[in-house]
Amino acid sequence: MQQPSWRDENLGTMKRAALWLVQVVGEGNSFTKDQLREAFPGVTQIDRRMRDLRDFGWKIDTYREDLRLEANEQRFSAMGVPVWEPGKATKKAITITAVQRRELLARDSYLCRSCGISGGQPYDDGTYETAQLDVARRQVRNPDGSTAIELVTECNRCRVGGRDVTVDLEAILGRINHLSKFERDILADWISTDKRAFSELETIWATYRTLPAASRAKVQGALND
Repeated sequence: MQQPSWRDENLGTMKRAALWLVQVVGEGNSFTKDQLREAFPGVTQIDRRMRDLRDFGWKIDTYREDLRLEANEQRFSAMGVPVWEPGKATKKAITITAVQRRELLARDSYLCRSCGISGGQPYDDGTYETAQLDVARRQVRNPDGSTAIELVTECNRCRVGGRDVTVDLEAILGRINHLSKFERDILADWISTDKRAFSELETIWATYRTLPAASRAKVQGALND
């Protein structure tokens, strides 16, 4: 099927943005926010419409995923569903209003559900970077084989790392069934309090795992001395 032109204003903004990526930017190439806005003058929320493409399998990286990019750059890494084709954009992307975002953050106690950090709290790796919380979309595979998009609060680091992750709920339930009663009681306690206290040893281990290779070698050397 021949592609329509990205300049066709009869198409929706998201479809035009997808076509612009394919026809102008090209898969694997980068572009700036200014170039995007210049291509769509007067179009409000063009950045958001382009982000909506991720709900259709499009991979658009920022400097958080690709360290080679500048803060104002993005990379069109992979095309997803051709949303401009009839019937291909029927999957409704989950949009979140400001009110819904506040409610979701409050529901999750203003904590990252993956690592437990709170908004504005510095990461424990000496970088002085502080966590920023936002709502992430997570694919969940249900025991009946169906998949659903559920919303969860995550920090900027965990949100990037989990963007393409699908949670297999059936696998988790199966693993729980293989736990001993003692282990199930411990897990039930963690879930009921929604909190697990990590030991000093576990905290050091978690931080060690984030270090570059040269720094990991120094830690190993210190332990061997």
